[in-house]
Amino acid sequence: MPRLPYRPVTSALLGLGLVIGAATTTAGALPAFAASDAPAASTGSVTVETTSAPLSAITAGGVTAMSAAQNAVAAAAKVSIDISASGLDVGTTATTVDTDKLGGLITKLRALDVTPAMMIPTLTSDAKAETEVVAAKTAQLRAALDAAVQRKAAEEAAAKAAAEAAAKAAAEAAAAAEAAAKAKAEEEAAAAKTASVSSRPAVNVNVDPASAQGIARSMAAANYGWGDDQFACLVSLWNKESGWRVNAANSSGAYGIPQALPGSKMASAGADWETNPATQIAWGMGYIAGRYGTPCGAWDHSESVGWY
Repeated sequence: MPRLPYRPVTSALLGLGLVIGAATTTAGALPAFAASDAPAASTGSVTVETTSAPLSAITAGGVTAMSAAQNAVAAAAKVSIDISASGLDVGTTATTVDTDKLGGLITKLRALDVTPAMMIPTLTSDAKAETEVVAAKTAQLRAALDAAVQRKAAEEAAAKAAAEAAAKAAAEAAAAAEAAAKAKAEEEAAAAKTASVSSRPAVNVNVDPASAQGIARSMAAANYGWGDDQFACLVSLWNKESGWRVNAANSSGAYGIPQALPGSKMASAGADWETNPATQIAWGMGYIAGRYGTPCGAWDHSESVGWY
């Protein structure tokens, strides 16, 4: 087999190989030189520079970017949760922020200790840019949610005010109706009192009660078959009501021996109801018979409730 001719490696090529090899080592193996202090490895026309900033500063920037990115992702998640919990229409089709890209950058930034130093600045810059994008979208959603909350509060306040106004109006209407009804009732009562007073006879009659009772005894037996027991109840009843006086009257408008209310009711028994005891007694007995059956029935009722 023919042998290749041996050529010694020049010192320039050997120096270039050492510099290139140093540039491909891990970040932890790189020397921390500043750009102004780093020596240049040179062979002829080839020059290779080392990293332009200390590794600690590069790593610190990446850690800061990662922290900001994590905060942005957390804020984006919270605003989405708040929108969902509110149940409000925030006026946007999207109610979540896409943080997938930023999440991927965070994952890479967590591995700074095994990331080549020359890749960290680009990774940090990308994370900062994406953090700004996510933060801006989050701010838009937060503003939309705040506006929706304010609208809801305004609507609820308006509804409450309307309900209170309606309730107040209803209460005022009810009070007005009650006042009107009361006024009408008072007017009707006054009119009834005036009518009852006007129905009283203007004559001043003076019929002996004993004579009136004699008329009543005869009519009770002849017309109704009432004996002395029923007549005794009748005497007690009309003694209580009128004292058997033809012109007995009270403030309610009741008049006569049987205290008809109003007295003009007795006109059905005769036109002389104002002065004739027989007319009054006839009407009174008819009333008792129709309503209570007998004078004792009317008397029992009067004793029980105070009127008949």
